[in-house]
Amino acid sequence: MSGLACHRDHAMLRLPFAAALLALAALPSSAAAQDADITLTFETGVRTGTVMVTLYDSEAAWSGGAPVAQMRIDAAVPTPVAVFRGLPAGTYGAKAFHDVDGDGEMDTNPFGIPTEPFAFSNNAVVNMGPPGWEQARFAVEGPTAQTLQLR
Repeated sequence: MSGLACHRDHAMLRLPFAAALLALAALPSSAAAQDADITLTFETGVRTGTVMVTLYDSEAAWSGGAPVAQMRIDAAVPTPVAVFRGLPAGTYGAKAFHDVDGDGEMDTNPFGIPTEPFAFSNNAVVNMGPPGWEQARFAVEGPTAQTLQLR
């Protein structure tokens, strides 16, 4: 094989290899897909008990399915904060209540109306019942933060 033919063959091999490297570089890495953190900061006037937080990743889960994560945080600090780390990018919704008496359950009156402060992501408004997924959901693609008012 002549030197010119050999050089041409090597160049032909390098072209597909370079194209493959460029294609791989354009793909999102799995580490980036797991790089989402959600920070929920709670505004509350009461400094006792705990804040119970539940995180959901779909409408089906929001409406009674299994949560993605749950957290119990101390309400005796000036600003209670819940941080959910290493989540896949996607859509999430959060429900929380201030467990003032520390019994682990949201207290209600005889009509089922909560007697302990509560909040939903996006500070979604309660109207004859808890807000739906459409009102509470929010997109997460990286570090995401919300401040929720327990009321």
